[in-house]
This record gives sequence, structure tokens and C-alpha cells, in this order.
Amino acid sequence: MKNITIILFGATGDLSKRKIIPALYRFIAHKKLENFIIVGAAFEEVTAEQMINAAQPFVEKGDEAIWQTLRSNSFYKKINFTADADYKSLNNFVQECERKQGIAGNRLFYLATSASFFCPITHNSAQAGLLQRKEEKDPIWHRIVYEKPFGHDLKSAREINECIKNTINETQVYRIDHYLTKEVVSNIAMIRFTNCVLEPLWSNRYIDQVQIVLSESVGMEGRGAYYDAYGALRDVVQNHMLEMLALICMESPEKLTGDYIRAERVKVLEKVRFIDGILGQYNGYLSEKSVSENSRTDTYASLKLAVETPRWKGVPFYLKTGKKLDKKETVIHIKFKQVDCLLMRGCPTDSNWLTLQIAPEAIFSLTLNAKIVGSTDQVEPVKMEFCHSCVQGVQTPEAYEVLLEEVMRGEQSISVRFDEIEYAWKVIDDIESRQLPVYSYAQGSTGPQEEQQFDDKHGMRWRT
Repeated sequence: MKNITIILFGATGDLSKRKIIPALYRFIAHKKLENFIIVGAAFEEVTAEQMINAAQPFVEKGDEAIWQTLRSNSFYKKINFTADADYKSLNNFVQECERKQGIAGNRLFYLATSASFFCPITHNSAQAGLLQRKEEKDPIWHRIVYEKPFGHDLKSAREINECIKNTINETQVYRIDHYLTKEVVSNIAMIRFTNCVLEPLWSNRYIDQVQIVLSESVGMEGRGAYYDAYGALRDVVQNHMLEMLALICMESPEKLTGDYIRAERVKVLEKVRFIDGILGQYNGYLSEKSVSENSRTDTYASLKLAVETPRWKGVPFYLKTGKKLDKKETVIHIKFKQVDCLLMRGCPTDSNWLTLQIAPEAIFSLTLNAKIVGSTDQVEPVKMEFCHSCVQGVQTPEAYEVLLEEVMRGEQSISVRFDEIEYAWKVIDDIESRQLPVYSYAQGSTGPQEEQQFDDKHGMRWRT
């Protein structure tokens, strides 16, 4: 993590000040980042100091010396993302900044912008010589990060992919989903493939169903215009939830790194099929700022999917997500089939469950049935649990710290490949084409009342 120019498009936006600049602050605090510059680029007329200062409220107990290091290594250039001439000026500006700071030429481009600017920024940066096509063996690298959402449907995603393909190599591209860097999510493959006790059970022979839940207690938080154009299916299911599903279902990769993992995730997403689902919208959504007064945008989705591979044939995958629900939680529940009971009485009524909680805390737990103390033939469920965030002296890094560090290292397992994106959008486009009804639900509830009918129809219950 040395000799790097970080070119931040959308430098004055929410993502930059809340996540990216604070992540760079922590790199400096941990002495990970050396000899670097940050070049911000956006529409607004601000200074580099103002760009950095805007991020200060999002770092608790910040050290002024570290902030000063960031300021002294930061530069800013006002730019129109669609104006060709601005990129020539930006390239000259970046080269001059690199000469002043003695930077060798490694460049990390971060597009914290709307997906509509992905192609113009990529194409124009390449035309101006700012972004160059590089091979993996080249001593100097240029890598570009695209923040989700990547397009708004299959057609737009393919158009962006084609634009990128004509400009740079796929090995330089990082279509990121920060959920892939969450501690427990990134641990899914490790838990499965490094534990002999689990891998033989990981199939339709022993697993009854899988539940993936991503619930939020918050609403729009000033993002009404963006969210109203996407909704729960496009904003959350298409990326976060389908990527978690792919990690659970993938076959063993040749190695637990880079494109080996991505290749196996692709094979899963190609085989995902929509079975059933309901959508919802919380009461009061239409009153949110920048939301259309007759919007039918979904803020809630409950889905039943299938993965049509030999390993997972017949196993239902239930996905649920929503805004303004009763709690904030991201969790994966894997339910194992029940064993034949050999007891005369007191047979266990519950299956074994493997739970991977991503938020609010990173927790891995396994529920087993064990004999009740003092009895001879009665059992009860007991939980074996490991809490990542509870380990004394260990601080779980923020998702964007992991993300940026992995990009700088050239680790592509955190990146979503072009065909992964397209297969995921294909699933969403199929669901959208069904024109599912959108039911209303109360804020702070567990979702629409019609959810109970959906659960009964499929003979399932959400684990709480």
C-alpha cells in the first residue's frame, strides 16, 4: 500500500465523506498507507481541505495530526463527468500532483457516482490517458472501482460492461459489493471449506432450507430520489442477497482466492430461479422527500428461490428484506433436516440450525440438541456460539477498509465479475416481469400481513 494515487470521482458525495475518506484516515492511523495522494473530482466548487473536513464528523475521536496528513496529501479538481476536455485537464493536474509528491504511478480510481456516469468516466479517463489498459504482469497498476448499483437492469448492466470491456482489462475492474467484505460474509467460504464436519453435510441430503434476511429499521434518510428509482429488489436483493446466496451454494473452488471464487459464484447465479414472492411498501413512504406521490416502488420483498444444481435441487431459499421494519438485522439461517427419533419420549422438535449473523454483530452459531441435565431421555436445543466482535483486543475492520485494502493488493474475490452482475440482474428482471402486487405495511412491523399467507403457503416459518 505504497506509492498510490487515489482518484475519487464523486468526492463531495455522501459515500466519500461517510465511508471512503474515513477508511483512508484509519489506514494512516494504522500506518498502512504510505506515500500517497488523494485527488478528488466532482461537480462542486470546493477546496481539498473542505473535501477532507466534511468527513471529520464520521470518525470518532479523530486525531488532528492524522487529519492534517490527509489534508497535506489531498487535492481537488472541479470536473463535469460528461465533458471530454475536463479529463485532459484532470490528467495534467494528476500528473503534476504526482510529480510534487514523488508518486510512482499506481492509480486507484474510485467511482462513488451514479451508474449513469460509469461509462463516461471510464471512457473519457482512458481517452485522456488518465486511465490506461494494464496487464497483470505490469509493474505499475491502474485499478478502477465501481460502487453499486451497477446499472438498473440487465440491459443497462450489459451496456456498461461492454463500455468497460472496450476500454480496459477485466483484471483491472472491481465492481464492488461491500457486503462481500463483511467479516462473517467473507468467512462463509472459510467456515464451509476448512471444516470437515460441515462440508459433507452441505447439500440437499442434509439441508432442509436456507433463509437470508436483511431487515432495516430506517427509512430513506434523504435518499428518496435514488431509492424510488430502485426499490428493495434492485437495491438490496440484486447485489447483497444474491451474492450471499452464491457464496453459500458455490462448489469448492480450486483455491480460496480471486477468480477461482468468482467463477464458482457465477455458476450458482446462472442456476437461480424465482419461484414465488410478495412485495410491500411501508405506510408513509409516499410522504418521503423526493418520492413520487403515486409510487409503487417496493420497500419490502419476500421471495422463494431455487438453485437448480444437483447439490441444491429441492432446497428452498427464502429471502426477506425491507425498510422501516421492527429491527436492523442481516443474518443467514441454514436449517438442517431432522433425524429419525430413537427415543421413547421427549423427541426433539427442532432441527439443527447454523446461523451466520452479519449485523448488528458478527456472530457464528450452531444449535444442537442435547440431553436436559437430570433427565434420562429428554433433550433441549443448546447454542454453540462465536462472537467475532466480542474477542478481546480484536477490532473488526470496517467493510470499506477491507475493500480498499483488497483492491490495492489486487485481490479480486471481493469484486463481482461481469457475468455475475448480468446473471443477478436476469433474476431481478424475471421477478419484475411478474408484476407482483405491492402490499402496504406499518412502520416498525415485521412486514405486510400477507406475509403470513406466503409463509403458510410454503409451510415455513422465519427464524427469529
